[in-house]
Amino acid sequence: MERKMSESYTVMTSNVMPPDTNNHQTLYGGRLMEYIDDVAAIAARRHSRSKVVTASIDSVDFLEPINLGDVVMLEAMVTHTGKSSMEILVKVSKDTLENGTERKLAAFSFLTFVALDETGSSISVPDLIADNERLKWLDETGEERAEHRRRRRDRSKALREFFATDLLG
Repeated sequence: MERKMSESYTVMTSNVMPPDTNNHQTLYGGRLMEYIDDVAAIAARRHSRSKVVTASIDSVDFLEPINLGDVVMLEAMVTHTGKSSMEILVKVSKDTLENGTERKLAAFSFLTFVALDETGSSISVPDLIADNERLKWLDETGEERAEHRRRRRDRSKALREFFATDLLG
């Protein structure tokens, strides 16, 4: 089975309100991470048509502050697949919607989700079909990002015993 990348495309938009902001009147990083995980999960579910779980978040690169009163828009799409895993790109933009300002890229992140069956076991996901050359490049470069994640996961497993004990101990 195959699915087009565009079939997983998901958009989430929200006003940045006072409870969402820190003492600098900018969107809490943790709140943005919550939005990123949520919209990525929806994109993963759209592609896999199954339950999903977050396996990793590569990083969140904050490029512009998102201020109180801004509108934050998140766009997510599956950009690469493995056997049961899906890489999702989340692009975060901000817009003041006033004074003729234009939308600005504020952050982006790659996440990995795994498709699950009813018992919580991983299941295969459909292959990915790129809709155009730009999206094809994302899929083709996805294996390099996946290899980087595997190396990082192996290092994390090696550190597991170290972190299993008290850091001061």
